[in-house]
Amino acid sequence: MSAASRGQHDFFYTARDGLKLHARVYGTPSPGTWPAVCLPGLTRNARDFEALARILSTDEKRPRQVIAFDYRGRGQSSRDPNWENYAVPVEADDVAAGLTALDVEHAGFIGTSRGGLIVMALAAIRPALIKAAVLNDIGPVIEGAGLAHIRSYLENAPRPASMEEAVRLQRAVHGGAFSALTQEDWERHTRALYTIGANGRPIADFDPRLLKTLKLVDLSNPLPALWPQFEGLRSVPVLALRGENSKLLSRETLDEMERRHPALEALTVDGQGHAPLLETGDLPRRIGAFLTKAERAGRR
Repeated sequence: MSAASRGQHDFFYTARDGLKLHARVYGTPSPGTWPAVCLPGLTRNARDFEALARILSTDEKRPRQVIAFDYRGRGQSSRDPNWENYAVPVEADDVAAGLTALDVEHAGFIGTSRGGLIVMALAAIRPALIKAAVLNDIGPVIEGAGLAHIRSYLENAPRPASMEEAVRLQRAVHGGAFSALTQEDWERHTRALYTIGANGRPIADFDPRLLKTLKLVDLSNPLPALWPQFEGLRSVPVLALRGENSKLLSRETLDEMERRHPALEALTVDGQGHAPLLETGDLPRRIGAFLTKAERAGRR
């Protein structure tokens, strides 16, 4: 069965600097609904949202178009000759360019980790784009210990000989924080991370030079807080998700986000760490219901 016959297609467009970029589009625009724009984490790609996108785009009562982006250097987007362009402001501009090319004037945004930072950046440069936001395990305060853990893993990540070994390694390394996941979840999550290289072995589907950006972060001092950027979302509904075992987003930061934002819903995802898989458990229903509620409130 082709991608088109499953109600999805690949969309390629050109960034401001000429780089060829990719997004995957599920479904078609539906009257009375906003598209859901999905933005992945640092080294992840559009495939992370495939299961969620299919659920949202084929909902019997309220189907919505879903657009999942590959940032530059990830997935099917071209790698940037200048690795310093792997930066949130550049990637936010790329997403805005992609939405312009797709004739999307506004949408609900779903941002996982770095994707949530990009949502906050868009709230500053293109506020009219954002009608609602789901922030998946990310907030204005990023815990240095959590970022150090991510950097250490990425810099020392094992190189599996097969996809089956890749699944076993992912579960061995991260299983303690993700007790809620099934074997099927681990397989789906891992296959989204890797592509198959010329030698038939799995390789992580991002430009390795992306890791140079992590070396620039001084983890000996607290990371700058992004409260002004977060408060750029005060005018829209926000659903903030936190993995129960997250090391990147603290419970204290989530509480402060609730205090500062008058229309924020907070949800802790049991048995998951950084970052929760959005297609698991009751999360698709909760996300769909949140977007529907925001749409109805916006019409009043």
